[in-house]
Amino acid sequence: MDPVRNPYAPGAGQKPPELAGRAKQLAAFDVVLERIARGRPERSVMLTGLRGVGKTVLLNQMRSAAISRGWGTGKIEARPDQELRRPFSSALHMAIREIAAAHRDPERVDEFLGVLKAFALRASADKGMREKWQPGIDVPVAKGRADSGDIEIDLMELLVDASSLAQDVGVGIAIFIDEIQDLGPADISALCAACHELSQLGAPLIVVGAGLPHVPAVLSASKSYSERLFTYHRIDRLDRAAFDLALLAPAEREEVTFEPAALDALYAAADGYPYFVQAYGKATWDMAAQSPITPDDVRVAAPDAEEELAVGFFGSRYERATPAEREYMRAMADLAGDDGPVLTAEIAKHLGRRPASLSPSRDGLIKKGLIYSAERGSIGFTVPHFGRYLRSQSD
Repeated sequence: MDPVRNPYAPGAGQKPPELAGRAKQLAAFDVVLERIARGRPERSVMLTGLRGVGKTVLLNQMRSAAISRGWGTGKIEARPDQELRRPFSSALHMAIREIAAAHRDPERVDEFLGVLKAFALRASADKGMREKWQPGIDVPVAKGRADSGDIEIDLMELLVDASSLAQDVGVGIAIFIDEIQDLGPADISALCAACHELSQLGAPLIVVGAGLPHVPAVLSASKSYSERLFTYHRIDRLDRAAFDLALLAPAEREEVTFEPAALDALYAAADGYPYFVQAYGKATWDMAAQSPITPDDVRVAAPDAEEELAVGFFGSRYERATPAEREYMRAMADLAGDDGPVLTAEIAKHLGRRPASLSPSRDGLIKKGLIYSAERGSIGFTVPHFGRYLRSQSD
């Protein structure tokens, strides 16, 4: 069939042609937006799940929902080597620009921008870099607000002021943070404290985060009340009905369909993971001669999909690991069975090493986002089927 008309789109954070299986989360977020619009208090939102389940896509869709209501929005992607101040300042600046035109008092907007500039510059002032970086805010720096140097105090003051500005306009502000588990402990603590204050005030500003399955534990370790501070949505693989919809709806718009047995074969191969659905769907479409797509088409196309995943999804991550870290992951793969969490004590036993001697490899892999601490004493892969991939490489 014509590869130009191929509707499937495997890609990092790339919206699939049919966003199937996420109606529940989107409906819940619409309720959050509507409650805030009516002046009712609401909690910020956290999306958690393995890589490849569509957290970033869902995060972007939620941002679109906020924009459609006239909200100010901004988005950042957290990085382990970057403090929160600069990227957060840029995201909030974007959100304020979106609502500033509707504010009746430009001087009040400029006053807040002065506070935002002070907050942003405090990051570079500590390092003697004030002349090397400017936040792009063309107003004088305010003094005495959000500029103490204590990120927890400063972020709380900044967001309270920002929410007040949004309240003047009669809208809300939503800041979206992807890979939120990569924020440093001080920044996580500050974010929790600020969200707690906003929730108590009933302020029209929320944070929507997305990250790996251990995000709730990261937040709870920072502030014990974080369990009640956020609404958590665990994003997982698609059920069979959503999987079928994800494949059939885009194909039918191109007047193409699948034999039921072909859908069965694709479901077995992709295991319901949205990224895999797109990868296998794309390869199968390109291989098929005509509609309807058959199980033989799936069988012939599967090696191409697996090769694409091996290089772009699995292999690129594996290459980031050191030899010692790769040894640790191969031990995990040997023990994981169905790719579930593995006890760290069992990994040490399998390698014939003391647990403490493996801590550098474990910590390095966590920092690189290749594994996560599922619960105390156990470790899991952040990428579905990664253990299966590693076992196939050693066969």
